[in-house]
Amino acid sequence: MISNSRGPETLKDLVQDLGPLARAGSVADVAREADIVIAAIPLIAYKQLPAGALAGKIVIDSTNYYPQRDGHIAVLDENASTASELVQAHLASSSVVKAFNNIAFSSLGNGARSKGDPERSTLPISGEDAAAKARVVDLLDTLGYDALDAGRLADSWRSEPGTPIYVNPYMPEWPAERMTLDQLFAWLRAAPVIPMSRQQAADLLSSAVRGPAGGRFPDTI
Repeated sequence: MISNSRGPETLKDLVQDLGPLARAGSVADVAREADIVIAAIPLIAYKQLPAGALAGKIVIDSTNYYPQRDGHIAVLDENASTASELVQAHLASSSVVKAFNNIAFSSLGNGARSKGDPERSTLPISGEDAAAKARVVDLLDTLGYDALDAGRLADSWRSEPGTPIYVNPYMPEWPAERMTLDQLFAWLRAAPVIPMSRQQAADLLSSAVRGPAGGRFPDTI
C-alpha cells in the first residue's frame, strides 16, 4: 500500500503500473494496515507522521537533512543529534530503522539483484531494536540487496549526505553540464549502477569523518 500527502486518487497511474498487488490509501490506512512503513519524505515533514497510529510498527526512515529544503535545524547543525534520532523521538512508540537514505531512487530501482549475484549491492541500516533491524534485513533481501548493520541511530550520520557511502559510490560521476530537471531525471534513470560489496560498504562507513551536518543539492539544473 502506498500513500502521499495529496490523496490516494493521485496515485491511480502508479498503482496501475505496479500491478494487481498494489493499492493506494491514506496515510492513516498505511499506518493501520502495514507491518513495516517506509517513510520516504522530506525531513521537514517528519512531525506529520502519525505517531499514535504508528505505535508498535517498524518505520524505515529514509530522510536526509538538506537545509536548502528543510531550513536549519539547530540540533543537527550542532551534531547533537542525527536526523533519524529526531524521527525516533517523534515516533517514540515505534521502532525506527534508518535505511534506503544513502542511495538515489534510480540506483535503488536499477541495482536490485538476486541473492548470490556477484553484482548485488549492500546498503547500511541503523537502529536501536535488533528484532526490527532483522525484519528490515529480510525486506532488503527480498528487494534485492544485502544489508550491513551500521550500529545505532546515533551512528547513522555515517550514511548521511556528504559521507563516503552517500549516493555517489553507487553511480557514475555526475554530469558537469547544466541540465533541466527532466534531463536530470532521465540521466538518473539511465545511469548504470556500480555494485557495492559488503566489505566496500564497511570500509566506506568506517572511513567517515563527522563534519557539518546536511547536504546540498547539486547545481546541475
